Amino acid sequence: MARIQSRKHKTTTPLVALAASLPFLAQAETFNENSVVQLPQIEATAQANKSSENYKANEVSSPKYTQPIIDTPQTISIIKKELLQEQGASSLVEALRNTPGITLQMGENGNTSAGDTFQMRGFSTQTSTYIDGIRDLGAISRDIFNLDQIEVVKGPSGAEAGRGAASGYINLVSKLPTLKNDRQVSASFNTAEHGRLAADLNQAINENTAVRLNVMGQQGGIEGRDYIENNSYAIAPSIAFGLDTDTRFYLYSQHVQQRNIPDGGIPTIGMQGFYYNNTDEKLPSAFRDALNKAVNAASPVDRENFYGHVDDHEDVNANMITAKIESDLADNLKLTNISRFGKTEMKRVLTGINSLVITDLTKAEDPNSWLITRSRQGVDQENKILANTTTLNFNTQTGIIEHNFVAGLELLQEQQNAKTMSAQIPGQANPVITANMYNPDRNQVLANPLYNGGYSHGETNTAAAYLFDTLKFLEGRLQLNGGVRIDYYDTDFDSLTVSTDAKTLAVTKKPTLLGAHDTLISWKLGGLFKPTEKSSIYASYAKSLTPPGSANFTLSDEGINSSAAKPQETHHYEVGTKWDLLNDKLAVSAAAYYTENENQFTQDAVTLESIQEGKTTVKGIELSAVGKITDAWNISAGVAHMKTEQENQLSVNATTGAITKTNLVRWSPEWTASLWTTYDYAGFKVGLGARYVDEQKRVITDSTVPATMPSIPDYIVFDALAGYTFNKHASVNLNIYNLADKEYISTLNNGGSRMVLGQPRSATLSLNYKF
Repeated sequence: MARIQSRKHKTTTPLVALAASLPFLAQAETFNENSVVQLPQIEATAQANKSSENYKANEVSSPKYTQPIIDTPQTISIIKKELLQEQGASSLVEALRNTPGITLQMGENGNTSAGDTFQMRGFSTQTSTYIDGIRDLGAISRDIFNLDQIEVVKGPSGAEAGRGAASGYINLVSKLPTLKNDRQVSASFNTAEHGRLAADLNQAINENTAVRLNVMGQQGGIEGRDYIENNSYAIAPSIAFGLDTDTRFYLYSQHVQQRNIPDGGIPTIGMQGFYYNNTDEKLPSAFRDALNKAVNAASPVDRENFYGHVDDHEDVNANMITAKIESDLADNLKLTNISRFGKTEMKRVLTGINSLVITDLTKAEDPNSWLITRSRQGVDQENKILANTTTLNFNTQTGIIEHNFVAGLELLQEQQNAKTMSAQIPGQANPVITANMYNPDRNQVLANPLYNGGYSHGETNTAAAYLFDTLKFLEGRLQLNGGVRIDYYDTDFDSLTVSTDAKTLAVTKKPTLLGAHDTLISWKLGGLFKPTEKSSIYASYAKSLTPPGSANFTLSDEGINSSAAKPQETHHYEVGTKWDLLNDKLAVSAAAYYTENENQFTQDAVTLESIQEGKTTVKGIELSAVGKITDAWNISAGVAHMKTEQENQLSVNATTGAITKTNLVRWSPEWTASLWTTYDYAGFKVGLGARYVDEQKRVITDSTVPATMPSIPDYIVFDALAGYTFNKHASVNLNIYNLADKEYISTLNNGGSRMVLGQPRSATLSLNYKF
């Protein structure tokens, strides 16, 4: 948050010195000129409670937000590092469990799409992850070792974030040097024999310069899974000049290396909601009936089964370097400039699972003979970003109206390059590989994915300008907030696909060279009234645009990524209230919203052409409470209710002419809730957490045909913490996850055949030392 204040002067209180001198003034006549008493100057500064153990945050880090959270007419959740450390969280996925309304996805019908794949308020948020206000690219799993806080901004945010922010965005705030010497080392080990060591070292060099170093290393397995590993190593050095002066310069970088064994999931057979129906007319009906009955009555597979291959791997190298300048040009004028270059490389070979196969009909009713098909996916992808953002904050007054202006310019170049890998050699039949359903063999000889000559290259160049203003009336009791952003983007896409005909084995190479460019205008408007100094009631509107190719830099001749397609428009309406209670220690909020996304593709029932007349609507409410109830009792809680609906979304069967309507939005539960609360007493700390996710529908059409795993069943999971602080230096925490050992599906693929189960009951022991 941009709060403009000159650092040349300290706040003093002359009244304190005056009060202290009154007894002497009464006797002034008794002193001669040589006996005047010179009193020392007394300085006093008022400072808000900044307890490091309070989960409540008051401000957003971005200079685009000029007001504290309580006076910002939008739903914003901030997850601080102190809360994450108590929970033993290490990944972005684990961190985002602290805010409701976010669900995780497994990816396409085949193999998993690795990385942080989120959906928020009914829309994909995968490409709306930012680091210090700049978009972060790459399908990777992000670690939180170098984060001060995570800011979840909900509702369309095109005015602030640019294209594609239909449901908001997630901003990761990096740790930067401060003038306070602070060094901390933490080590943890869990029941999956996974160890992690991290250090956060901040050191002031002189009165204006400081350095900071964050490092992390982890190695070992994953709870409830055989052979899966997460091995990561990272370093984030930084230096700051001019701290506590009018101009500050930060130079910082982050380098992450991951050497993982990826998880392709396990079959959904035997799970609640699983359904199997073999309709092969070549088989006798009595046999089909017996087979269907046997499969539908089958037991689930062992959750620890690994259906991958011994050569599966996921290698990630993510590097970025950032330069940031903050300059207080005047008491009411501040300049912020950030420049960044980032590059992420990922090479992955993953063996995924698909459908049940029974080849020995004489043993069809014997589960030990059942097979499941597997496919091998290779990914070689590189993402690059070159960015420069400049923001100017200017405060002024016109008559009785106070203005907080923000003006800025962003220049971005984003690239995604991929080389196509496939287990099918061009001109040869696609190899069919299987695994025993209940006893897979990871050492089985399988075809390795090879480069087949195909590739894709996408690049988007963006120039954006934005202007915001917050107008304050009646000494701030009434506020009007508005802003507009203009984006000019230019996307170029060049690709070559290589395919082999399943019957003739003829090889077809199809080049694609397409481009798209447009000017997008996103804007927002909000009004806010403050019943008291520490409360607000607001209403707001926002419009965001998502152009073709926005998510993956891919353009096509038709469909959602058609270079001729109109941008999707998102309109968002929200009303809410925010209150800071208990001496500003506890923040509570409530919001109701309605979101409408237009220009989605559907099929004309008569002409069968693809047209942009589809629409998605999402409406819901969200409540939260974050902060301290007492000095010893912390809480972070939230609950969200959401209803989704798709309108005019049709598909026509080319053979039968049957029309199928899509009614809902996939993976959008009606209810989600999260809770984390701790209590401190005489060095002891106990905590309890709970997460609830309602049913997530996979089948969202009006089709009456029974489907495999039509949804993910609802679940609730409880976690616990027991900790002890020995002294100001050392503490220990024991985290127990999934106390009731609830078996639940965490993610499910789009086809319903493959899933990842949630973490079973497990424990982590952590040691923290400050010096």
